[in-house]
Amino acid sequence: MPFVYIVECADGTLYTGWAIDVNKRVAAHNAGRGSRYTRARRPVKLVYVEKRATRAIVMKREAIIKKMPRAKKLRLLRDT
Repeated sequence: MPFVYIVECADGTLYTGWAIDVNKRVAAHNAGRGSRYTRARRPVKLVYVEKRATRAIVMKREAIIKKMPRAKKLRLLRDT
């Protein structure tokens, strides 16, 4: 199952991504093998996970979350 996830970086910023194995992906971020954005902001902490049926759906959801302002992302985290 694919997942969309949000991690909180060491500098307090939020990064949104998608993965099949979220724990493995977060470990990759923390090992410096994740995205360029998180590489300079380690360690990251998983703060949100959302499961979806297909890869296409999860990628669309990721795009929607990435476009959200920070305040809306924080509400999403709080409401789960």
